[in-house]
Amino acid sequence: MRLRHAGGDTVHLGYCTNVHPADDLAGVLRQLDTYAVPVREGLGADLLGLGLWLAAPVAAALAADPGTRRRLRAELTARGLEVVTLNGFPYAAFQAPVVKGDVYHPDWTTGERLAYTLDLARVLADLLPDDAARGSVSTLPLAWRRPWDAGRADAARRRLDQLAAGLAAVERDTGRPVRVGFEPEPGCVVESTGQATALLRGVDTERLGICLDLAHLACAWEEPADALRRLRAAGLPVVKVQVSAAIEAPPGATTALRPWVEPRFLHQTRAAGCAGAADPADPAHAADDLDVALDARLPGPWRVHYHVPLHAPPEPPLGSTLPVLRAALAALYSGPEAGCDHLDVETYTWGVLPAARRPRTDAELAAGIAAELAFARAELVALGLAPAGRPSPAATGVRR
Repeated sequence: MRLRHAGGDTVHLGYCTNVHPADDLAGVLRQLDTYAVPVREGLGADLLGLGLWLAAPVAAALAADPGTRRRLRAELTARGLEVVTLNGFPYAAFQAPVVKGDVYHPDWTTGERLAYTLDLARVLADLLPDDAARGSVSTLPLAWRRPWDAGRADAARRRLDQLAAGLAAVERDTGRPVRVGFEPEPGCVVESTGQATALLRGVDTERLGICLDLAHLACAWEEPADALRRLRAAGLPVVKVQVSAAIEAPPGATTALRPWVEPRFLHQTRAAGCAGAADPADPAHAADDLDVALDARLPGPWRVHYHVPLHAPPEPPLGSTLPVLRAALAALYSGPEAGCDHLDVETYTWGVLPAARRPRTDAELAAGIAAELAFARAELVALGLAPAGRPSPAATGVRR
């Protein structure tokens, strides 16, 4: 979906397809009809944005074959779908029975991560709508925090320099700029915006910046306005925002949290004491998974890295971090210019929600995603953004 900021900027809103399992192109195409088209129809929208997730083998095959890229773009266009952003955080098998820490590998010390991200940039350059200002790819925040030393930091910085050079080459070859956003996440080398400004200092900020996941921001107990000021002062652009909410739990809510323990994903848990701490992952106020936090009896309140549907927060005594989401959107879109033009709703956890909340059919999942997008759209409209329809080919000079 497209919205128009009061300052005139187009803001693209979509949902991230990493919620769907697909490790080949045929599976990606099936997703379009099974989920994306019903989501668009449920919203009554003539155009729906997808934050497409492509596993590394799919990205490599597409990057090597211009004809297949053209086919994918045609399949998207025929269904009223567009892609301005790709999720390049998971490398493969993101909806496997057990993912946990595997999602952080390969990391930015490796050539595999660099090759995958540049493959995504090449693919995206050909998928972009002709009137899109740019594309974006989100990626992991360098690596999981252990092991990390000066040698690994130097290796990662070399990869980032190579990434910027590769993105410049993509733009020279295609005329389409693509930026990469590093996504701070609990437990990683870059967990907070403060760590981002320190560890990403000196990168090419024309091509590299931040993907701001609002659930992660909340779990770091950061104040959105302060976080955004910190990034602006460091010259790090917010190239993408993931519109997400985490679980918030008051002290003593262990019984209510037990049903949310599950085996697929890590659910890093942070107590309020992590805010401003020298080490936000200190075991005194942090745990790398929800079951660990429950057994350790961390002091409350907690925020749990468990993406919950925006329109359906957990029942009391649990809640969600929607207030952080709203404060962040207000800080991003209350000024004369849009703070970011790429927005993804990224609730990848539908399949592991407690049984009573989990969709039972594909149709129920599509309806839930549509409800989340409707919620996000309403939040943005309340901030003064106006819905904008599909541009006509005549108005945009669309290439065929």
